[in-house]
Amino acid sequence: MSFNDLEGMIPIGIFNCSRLFGLFLNSNHLRGGVHSEIGSLKKLVMLNLGENNLTGKLPASIGNLTSLKEVTFNLNSLEGEIPGDIARLNQMVYLSLSVNKFSGGFPHAIYNFSSLEYLHIRNNHFSGFLRTDFGKLLPNLVELVMGYNYFKGAIPATLANISNLQRLLINDNSMTGSIPSSIGKLRHLQYVFLSSNFWVGDLQFLDALTNCTQLETLSASISRLGGNLPSSLANLSTNLRFLDLQDNAISGSIPQGIGNLISLQVLTLGGNMLTGSLTASIGKLLLLQVLNLSSNSISGELPSSIGNLTRLDQLYLANNSFEGTITRSLGNCTSLLHLVIGSNKLCGTIPQDIMRIQSLLTLDVSGNSLTGSLPEDVGRLENLVDLWAANNKLSRQLPQTLGNCLSLETLFLQGNYLDGVIPDIRGLIGLKEVDFSSNSLFGSIPAYLANFSALEYLNLSFNNFEGSVPTEGKFQNVSIVSVFGNKNLCGGIKELKLMPCSRRSNYSSGSKHSSRSKHVKIGKKKEEPADHFHTGGLP
Repeated sequence: MSFNDLEGMIPIGIFNCSRLFGLFLNSNHLRGGVHSEIGSLKKLVMLNLGENNLTGKLPASIGNLTSLKEVTFNLNSLEGEIPGDIARLNQMVYLSLSVNKFSGGFPHAIYNFSSLEYLHIRNNHFSGFLRTDFGKLLPNLVELVMGYNYFKGAIPATLANISNLQRLLINDNSMTGSIPSSIGKLRHLQYVFLSSNFWVGDLQFLDALTNCTQLETLSASISRLGGNLPSSLANLSTNLRFLDLQDNAISGSIPQGIGNLISLQVLTLGGNMLTGSLTASIGKLLLLQVLNLSSNSISGELPSSIGNLTRLDQLYLANNSFEGTITRSLGNCTSLLHLVIGSNKLCGTIPQDIMRIQSLLTLDVSGNSLTGSLPEDVGRLENLVDLWAANNKLSRQLPQTLGNCLSLETLFLQGNYLDGVIPDIRGLIGLKEVDFSSNSLFGSIPAYLANFSALEYLNLSFNNFEGSVPTEGKFQNVSIVSVFGNKNLCGGIKELKLMPCSRRSNYSSGSKHSSRSKHVKIGKKKEEPADHFHTGGLP
């Protein structure tokens, strides 16, 4: 009766069905505990009560079901220790207790299940150590899934005895020691998740994993691993689709042969200490969808071969030392959702080619030395949610098409040399954070900004805005709005401490004149050749 909308308790009468072979009540809305009368079903071979709302502890009487081979209690709220009586279930092949609230040490009764092939106990509150003879007692395991618990200690050396192991998931625990090279003896490994533990040592185990020719997924992130990234990384299985080593202390450079891993879809090496350049062979990974190299010390130019990665939807290269211009070939990556290349040493202009990537949700080029203007075609990015181009050397006026980016929520352009008035962006009603500070923008502050109901932060400080500050809507909250450093602004709410507009008008007619003069000068600059700006010259 699986996959229905059954509610209430499990009827006690069902336990009178003494000849029942299989009981499947999974994926319903059943509540209450597992009744001790379940021990009456002595011919039961398969029991699945997973994906319900069951609570309480497992009854010891479950140990009476000595014919059981498959047991599933996953995705409930069962708690307490696993009763030792289950040690009698020595025909067990499949046991799933995942996503509950079970506690205590690794259930010693499970060590009696020598025929066990599938053990899933992830997302519980189990703790303690694994026995050193783990692999000798459970030699037939195909899947060992025990992530998101509180296990500690080292990986037992006898794990190498489990010759048919395909899935090893011990991520998100508190395990220590080094990752043993003997893991390479498990030649049938397909999925290896070791991340979020307290490993020590280097990456020698990667050399051993080259023996695992069926390997598809390898994750060892957030685990304090160090040492050089070995060149043997490029010799891992050509079936490898997911490689995650981010947030460790890995040094060295990305191997030249990384392009050998032709099946890679996700490559994350961010948050390490990698140096050197990004090899052009990265362009051979034609199936790559996610590339994360952020927060390293990688230098050199962005290889144009990145443009070969037409399936790429996430590119994170921020917080490195990339230099030179942004390769125009990025315009070929028309599936990109997130392009994050901020905080590098990039120069030149923002390529118009990027404006062809209409799928973009995030464009971050902030913290570089980019010059020229914000591309006129930015309005083609109608799906853009976050536009960050702060702290560069961008100049000229903001393009009118900016108002076409109707999905924008954050717009950070502070710390540039932008001038002119704010274009008509009244359609961007979803904006939450806007920062135009530290530029040379002038004109009046658009009154419609007061009506942006989602607005949480508006910084217009240190520009040349003039006239009265709106007093309605969002401008009534000084914790949201900043207009400091615009000497020709007046009015507004009293908390802004600006001079009243009537007084300003009588006091500084000369300043208006000088402001007009400034506008004329800027107009002249717009007549100069575009090359004046492209070569780094400033108005």
